[in-house]
Amino acid sequence: MAASGTEWRERVEFERRLVHSGGTLYPVPYLLGWLTWTETRYFLVAALAIVLSLEFLRLVVGLDHAVYRKLTREYEADALAGYALYQLSMTGAVLLLEPTLAIPAMWMLSIGDPVSGALGDNDATEAKRPAAWIAMFLVCFGLAVPFTIPAFGPDVGVAVAVAGAAPAAVADGLPPIIRGVAVDDNLTIPPAAAGGMLLALAVLG
Repeated sequence: MAASGTEWRERVEFERRLVHSGGTLYPVPYLLGWLTWTETRYFLVAALAIVLSLEFLRLVVGLDHAVYRKLTREYEADALAGYALYQLSMTGAVLLLEPTLAIPAMWMLSIGDPVSGALGDNDATEAKRPAAWIAMFLVCFGLAVPFTIPAFGPDVGVAVAVAGAAPAAVADGLPPIIRGVAVDDNLTIPPAAAGGMLLALAVLG
């Protein structure tokens, strides 16, 4: 028996979140000592080039296939898909930040966003429920403190983690609307988190 529309949507959303969480692995070779941070940057740039090439083929050439149709939402049909914006923000974090801040910012997207997404059933232009906001903040804070406390000490480290988690939760829960179009949180979460952490470090010295 064919799955209902609701069952199909839930399965697709689960598969999207599974793919989404795969980005958590990007910095793991660096953390294990298998790659340097420079080599990690090269890898992310190469991955971004592949993704942008795929999007060019989809949007300009018209190449379409089952993976696109299954994992691309309707509003992404004529614009860069979420996975491309995801790759862009991940690569930006790696290129512009050192590991202590880059890795938490990346994981806030790859781990925090799927967790909050599982708790919120909202359209792209709608704010998420309070439970999703709280979960996103707590997850992001928990991801940041193992990096920020060893690097900056307990007091500053906790403040920096809070300063990264709070804007990440806002970027996830309240998408900015530009000319009637919601800015995808795949693009905004890492920059928001990084900006908050950098601001905290600038203020706290």
